[in-house]
Amino acid sequence: MAAPTYLGIDVGTQGLKAALLEPGAGVVARAAVPLECATGLPPGHSEQHPDDWLAALRKAAASLRAEAPEAWQRTAGLAVSGQQHGLVALDAEDRVVRPALLWNDVRAAAECAALLDEVGGPAALFARLGLGGLPPGFTAGKVRWLRDHEPESWSRTARVLLPHDYVNLWLTGRFATEAGDASGTAWLDVRRRSYDLDFAELIAPGLADCLPELVAADAPLGALRAAAATELGLPTGLPVAPGGGDNMLTAFGAGALREGVAVVSLGTSGTVFCRADAPVCDPAGELAPFCDSAGGWLPLGCTQNATVATEAARRLGGLGLAAFERALQQTSPGADGVLCLPFHTGERSPDLPAATAAFLGLTPTNQTVENLARASAEGATYALGRLLDRLRELGPPLRELRVTGGGSHSPAWCRIVADVAGVPVSTGVDADAAALGAAVQAVWVARRAAGERDLDAAACRDELALDEQLRAIDPDPDATAVHAQRRRVWLAAAETLRPLFPALRAHVATPRTSPP
Repeated sequence: MAAPTYLGIDVGTQGLKAALLEPGAGVVARAAVPLECATGLPPGHSEQHPDDWLAALRKAAASLRAEAPEAWQRTAGLAVSGQQHGLVALDAEDRVVRPALLWNDVRAAAECAALLDEVGGPAALFARLGLGGLPPGFTAGKVRWLRDHEPESWSRTARVLLPHDYVNLWLTGRFATEAGDASGTAWLDVRRRSYDLDFAELIAPGLADCLPELVAADAPLGALRAAAATELGLPTGLPVAPGGGDNMLTAFGAGALREGVAVVSLGTSGTVFCRADAPVCDPAGELAPFCDSAGGWLPLGCTQNATVATEAARRLGGLGLAAFERALQQTSPGADGVLCLPFHTGERSPDLPAATAAFLGLTPTNQTVENLARASAEGATYALGRLLDRLRELGPPLRELRVTGGGSHSPAWCRIVADVAGVPVSTGVDADAAALGAAVQAVWVARRAAGERDLDAAACRDELALDEQLRAIDPDPDATAVHAQRRRVWLAAAETLRPLFPALRAHVATPRTSPP
């Protein structure tokens, strides 16, 4: 009898991806559907409509059915990964109140500062929730912004969800979440893995009544309801695992389910994280003290600009992907003196929500398309290297660094990561690790529900043999030394420009909305 398959879904910023995993055979089918953010918004604003996620899911399901019809019919469970921090507001009839405010929407900087003051300052917030700060990307600031700037929308809000929770609600009809994704809201006490309802009420009166039920990550969230099953072409009643935030499910896909393995994800944003068996709380706020989606913790540093920076450089230079890769390979560490501050959408770490991007160190001789390309990849990596240093300082000892995300397709960029980090890097991790990780979680939850109560997530993943294609890149000590010096200059430049960023952004023209 053919083995069952498991569906993993990742709702990202740039697209929805799906992977159909067959234990023992690996991924047997994939699908990707692009997503667009709303246009015509002011700088620092980022929105998508939740209905677009469901439309993309239907298209992805149709693609998988067409690609692997027999394997699709054997689907025995599914799980959803989703971009973290996004605010989805629903009314009492579960209708979307307004487009979702996404993770990279930083409009709530002033609201976060006010909340931090109201709670008693950074030390009080840290003592209360384990958070060293309140970044504007977190969901709490978005709720306060909605309350203050769109009171009519807030008055109609009956349920507050994160993106993956919204998809789960459509799939199962259950209004619930789990600690991993919920730990990016700033109303979860990460040490206790429970809501701080008093703080929720401080954010906005009535918020505590709008929050979903918290459920464990190792048991089915619910069953696929009939209407969703019909639209997706799947059997009614399939178990739906709790899923989680994209970083939490990337940990499943990339293999960061035991202490010692760190992951660098080169996606729209850049992330650095590892599994920890106890909370890792950073009083400086550089690392988010997230919970993971397997019962542990996931200290994580995040930048807002990874492939954002390299894609901008590609557009600027008119480079295709192959030409961009050649540019990285043909230039030297340090980009002949060209330095990139990659803060195209503001920045979360360093905390520069009003920042803009810049190329520095340009001269008549080094101002080439190739150097700009390399500088963009190096600048994005320097921001991540800064967070990796903090993870080494506060987290468990690390023995391995794995690279995933769209940027991991570039061998030259993976080489830059190894040289900047100064440690061996493993490549060959599935670039769609969040979708794969959702499928892995679905396998784990299904097996535990079937009676394997002692099976932990790491052991389950080991049995799936997903690491056979890993390849190692050892750092070049000379390149590491160059990058160490350039990183110091990079950080000094960012801090020097800090007071100028608001004035620079003030002259950025607001894009016009496209005509209907």
